[in-house]
Amino acid sequence: MKKTASPIGSSLSAARRKRSAESAEYRRERERLEPWEKLARAVVQLRMRQNLTQEQLAGRIGTTASAISRLESGQHIPSMETLRKLAHASGGHLLVGFEVPGEAAKHRELVAI
Repeated sequence: MKKTASPIGSSLSAARRKRSAESAEYRRERERLEPWEKLARAVVQLRMRQNLTQEQLAGRIGTTASAISRLESGQHIPSMETLRKLAHASGGHLLVGFEVPGEAAKHRELVAI
């Protein structure tokens, strides 16, 4: 029995596996961007919990909706000041800290900015 192809191509995860297997450079770039993509997802979740559009959030922090869109895409690395503004616009604080591999979580030092 012949397997039929999806009309829209392969799934994102299948495409990533294929590219990853083909290119060490692609793998390195994915690893480099992973923390920023996680941060982007956190920004989207924060905005959604506040029930804000990108335009509304942009207005709260004095930027444009396109800037919020770039930040939420995970392809733009935000400044510390932008992250601070995002936290404050939501009524919170930006937490910054360091984690040394091998140390227990209780040894983390976080600073609210």
